[in-house]
Amino acid sequence: MRLINLTAIVAFSAFPVIASADDAAEDAIQARQGLMKMFAVDMGTLSGMAKGEIEYDEASASRAAANIEALGGYDPSGLFPEGTAEGEADDSEALPAIWDNPEDFAQKFADLGEAATGAGEAVKGGQENLGPVLQKLGGTCKACHDDYRQKD
Repeated sequence: MRLINLTAIVAFSAFPVIASADDAAEDAIQARQGLMKMFAVDMGTLSGMAKGEIEYDEASASRAAANIEALGGYDPSGLFPEGTAEGEADDSEALPAIWDNPEDFAQKFADLGEAATGAGEAVKGGQENLGPVLQKLGGTCKACHDDYRQKD
């Protein structure tokens, strides 16, 4: 009887830990998706201006590029805990290759940060300055997405 009680106590005391781990994984997925959405909003602003779909506005372009510059300095390692790959967790587009090649994944994110350096200033002076910045940024985004994001 004592063994049954002890087993029940141990089993039930594990539930908060399991729920907490699930909550942490869900939080990490939501946070990384939020980070990527912030990149997408600012890239969309710059892209729209470059294509002429949005009127070029130096202050808005500089702010969007500066946001990308700031986001590129973020360390995303805590947003990719084990068990949150596509197929392992709901709503995840992160490929298992992230955990198979963590150094390369980290380097690709660092490359984005490097490409974003100075972007807030580089987009000033006219619509024609957006293209080169977008090429650099877009290239680093694509390099990471090609290897580490589930294709839609």
